[in-house]
Amino acid sequence: MGKIAGVLVLVVLVIVVGGGIFLATSDIPAPAVKVEKVIPDDRLPR
Repeated sequence: MGKIAGVLVLVVLVIVVGGGIFLATSDIPAPAVKVEKVIPDDRLPR
């Protein structure tokens, strides 16, 4: 059972490190669509 847990921890660690490296090195573009939402006056506190 200890060997399976060790392999599972290793796999999770590889996935987390790989995801971090992917996010650090990838060039994900920021959204270019302008969002405008009208908030009614009734929802704003006075």
